[in-house]
Amino acid sequence: MAAESDPLSHVVQHPLVTVEAEPGLLTPSGEITVMSDHISMIILAGLLLSLFFPPLFRRRRKADSEVEGLVPKGFANGIEAICQYLRTEVAEPVLGPHTDRFIKYIWSVFFFVLTMNFLGLVPIGAITPLFGAHIGGTATANIWVTATLALTTLVMMVFNGLRLGGWDYIKHFCPGPLWLAIVLVPVEIVGVFAKVFALTVRLFANMVAGHVMLAVLLSFILGAGSAMGAGVGFGIAVPVVLGSVALTMLEIFVALLQAYIFTFLTALFIGQSVNVHHDDHEEAHA
Repeated sequence: MAAESDPLSHVVQHPLVTVEAEPGLLTPSGEITVMSDHISMIILAGLLLSLFFPPLFRRRRKADSEVEGLVPKGFANGIEAICQYLRTEVAEPVLGPHTDRFIKYIWSVFFFVLTMNFLGLVPIGAITPLFGAHIGGTATANIWVTATLALTTLVMMVFNGLRLGGWDYIKHFCPGPLWLAIVLVPVEIVGVFAKVFALTVRLFANMVAGHVMLAVLLSFILGAGSAMGAGVGFGIAVPVVLGSVALTMLEIFVALLQAYIFTFLTALFIGQSVNVHHDDHEEAHA
């Protein structure tokens, strides 16, 4: 009951399998979490995308002409519309000629984050007692998960910036006179890590806030029922449940919005890294 009344129980990671390790900076408690409820949600999201998306895109309309036979049908048509929107409205304006190189990564980021966000809204924790361990939860409410996604984007930024931009990418860290490099270069480097920090905290904070608020509202029912009787608890339950339904609808919107924002910022940051030499040429031409 204590776990159920804790508003953070749905967003805090619950270890399922741990391995003893030497206490250190990353293992202050002397153990490493091998499997947890959040890790299980990450695996589940990956399995759902791997199992359902490939067969979905192979479903095409039966038509006489070859062109009409390429059109997807059913739910796949909606997914293709989303992919097309992400390509034309999110990726192309910032990635430009490099859109085809990174569009698969952009699509993967969007659907992976969106799936984890939606899985966090499914009340899997209600059947936790059947398994004897806490399952479910919101993986994107774990800052280690969002930080890992952001660090993956950082690797994409730096590696591809050096690969495609070369010396132009390195020179971009000193946009002013060379004698100001001692000031400008550290500022630009901090700016790169600030982008990673923004990706990490934005997704983490928004997912935690909504789930904690929803859990606090629902805890009012149990608190009122235990303190003032079932009648008072039922009277409080009506407005609380209505408010929780409205908040859940808002959470669905936030889950979609945060996946979009994370994807947009990812595309923007990669675009700023791989198109840096184009910006220099445009400034020189102007």
